[in-house]
Amino acid sequence: MILDPDAFAALLCDYCLEASRGQQVLVSSTTLASPLLLSLQRALLEREAWPLLRVGLPEQDAGFWASARDVHLDGFPAAELAEISAVDALLRIDAPANTRALAAVDPARMARAARARAGVREVMLSRRWCGTLWPTPASAQQAGMATADFAAFVRRALFLDRDDPVAAWRDLAARQARLIERLARARELRIEGEGTDLRLSVAGRIWVNSDGRRNMPSGEVFTGPIESSAEGRIRYDVPSSPRGVEVSGIELEFRAGRVVSARADRGDEVLQAMLAADDGARVLGEIGIGTNFGVDRSVGSVLVDEKIGGTVHLALGRSYPETGGTNESAIHWDMICDLRRGGRLTADGSPVVVDGALVQSD
Repeated sequence: MILDPDAFAALLCDYCLEASRGQQVLVSSTTLASPLLLSLQRALLEREAWPLLRVGLPEQDAGFWASARDVHLDGFPAAELAEISAVDALLRIDAPANTRALAAVDPARMARAARARAGVREVMLSRRWCGTLWPTPASAQQAGMATADFAAFVRRALFLDRDDPVAAWRDLAARQARLIERLARARELRIEGEGTDLRLSVAGRIWVNSDGRRNMPSGEVFTGPIESSAEGRIRYDVPSSPRGVEVSGIELEFRAGRVVSARADRGDEVLQAMLAADDGARVLGEIGIGTNFGVDRSVGSVLVDEKIGGTVHLALGRSYPETGGTNESAIHWDMICDLRRGGRLTADGSPVVVDGALVQSD
């Protein structure tokens, strides 16, 4: 097997979750991730932790949206909140049978349900959590690759092709820490490229080193911009697929930190519905810089694509409180701007990323 589930499980347990005796770890995925799920169960038991596997059927989510009534869109089951409140860690493994299964779902219904589940989401984020993926034929097709080639791509992105994956992730963490030392002094960031000239303030905000412990694969540093600071325009040239609906060619204009105009070449109705989710949906909650040069192409998964070395991503919606961000929203939608073809990111006028390459400070 190209992607060894035992090696993957060990990386998740020992590096991402730091699983230990007595911990309750809630693991959710689909049946298509069974090789990794079984390896994780064994690895967690060997570490004397409690594996709580929650395995969904391939068409389960589509069935929910087809049959959900008002009570399901405006609330959540108390048992779900109780379980999440009781566990020590959560691991989500994306393993889709159909990446477009939810393409026909009304985005307004999704936004409505997201608002209702805000309390559940806050509890989840207060626990140790990690999101990852297991390659499936559907995700390979979305990436435009053969299944075996996609599995090999994921293996490289996870650093599982290295002799010591954990050491490789720690090395990346150290390099990102040096980048953060530089960015922590910055007051204004500017993003420039085709269709893009956007300025925003990060003065006093805290940069986070995303080194694979929360997302695997990872490779980014991020913070929350000053909520009222974004000015200008930006075009996102990497397609985004929130809940399986492709949205591409997104163009946003900001004034005093808020989106004042927005359009998308494809999926514009989804974009407009997400912006209407609540008052915070038009405000930036995050800016991140991708640093994983093992991820060298877009594969249609934001979890992976936002880590592409030489890209920058900005998320509309909820801020991460640990950055000092204060924006509140039911959404957090990462959109990716590729700087590898003539783009640049500067901090107080000093280049940070130019044509996709990280620029070391003097």
